[in-house]
Amino acid sequence: MIYKSFGKRLFDIVASALGLLVLLPLFIVITIWIKLSSKGPIFYTQKRMGKDFREFYLYKFRSMVVDADKVGPGVTSSDDPRITKVGKFLRATKLDELPQLLNVLKGDMSLVGPRPELKKFVDAKSKEYRKVLSVKPGITDNAAIAFRNEEEIMSQYEDKEKAYIEYILPQKIELYYKYIDSISFINDIRLILKTLKVI
Repeated sequence: MIYKSFGKRLFDIVASALGLLVLLPLFIVITIWIKLSSKGPIFYTQKRMGKDFREFYLYKFRSMVVDADKVGPGVTSSDDPRITKVGKFLRATKLDELPQLLNVLKGDMSLVGPRPELKKFVDAKSKEYRKVLSVKPGITDNAAIAFRNEEEIMSQYEDKEKAYIEYILPQKIELYYKYIDSISFINDIRLILKTLKVI
């Protein structure tokens, strides 16, 4: 109980600050690579649903063409033409997610927790999300690990958003519940180490 109310936030602040410091050289390399490879900003920001249904801006390294969210679905697949050449590598290695350490430091997210979703997907499962959004969303958790190859899975569906809502999201929510019901420092460390291993 103490970890959930106080210790988790302290752990997030210390770990995200150290992570940003250690990864600064990598951030610089990725920044230069993105700028040299395609036109547009370095970072991609998008509104996501946070704890208690409060929206926040999620940070990522830009891995798609500018205004990609205006010319395609809210979910992506491995064959999505909006993904840049550099973006394919960043997404495959999950390096595009690193700027979310800033979200963690700000308090929008936690290192471990349910992945933050777009409002339209949360609205589609609003009843189930009452429990999911009782905690801060995170960079990784059981679902992020289980669906690390989600883009490949989504490539088999024609109507990607429908498939995501009907088939993928229910499975993720089940895993989110599993995490929420067993939040602890040990479990968070275990999930972080497991995430690093599978990446």
